[in-house]
Amino acid sequence: MNLVELQAHIQAVDTLDRPDPGYFLKLVEEVGELSEAIRAEKVGQPTLSELKGSIAEELVDVLYYVAALANLYQIDLTTTFELKEQLNKIKYQR
Repeated sequence: MNLVELQAHIQAVDTLDRPDPGYFLKLVEEVGELSEAIRAEKVGQPTLSELKGSIAEELVDVLYYVAALANLYQIDLTTTFELKEQLNKIKYQR
C-alpha cells in the first residue's frame, strides 16, 4: 500500500469530515507509546501474536493518525513529501 492508497483507505473507514483536535492528541499519545516500545527495544518485524506494544505496531498507529490528519486538512502526503524533498535537496545540498 502506498501513501495515496493509505490516505484513501483511512478516508473510507474514518469518516470524520472536519478538523478535530482529538486526532492530534491521539497522534501525540501514539508517539508516546512508540517511545515506550523503543525504550523496551521491541525491535524487528513481529508476528501477529507479538504485534501488541511493538515498535512496528506503534509506528503504524502514528502513521494512521498522520494520514488521518492530512485527510482532515486536505493535504496530499505524496505531493507534499515530493515538495519537501525538493526543499531538502536545496537545504542539505543533496
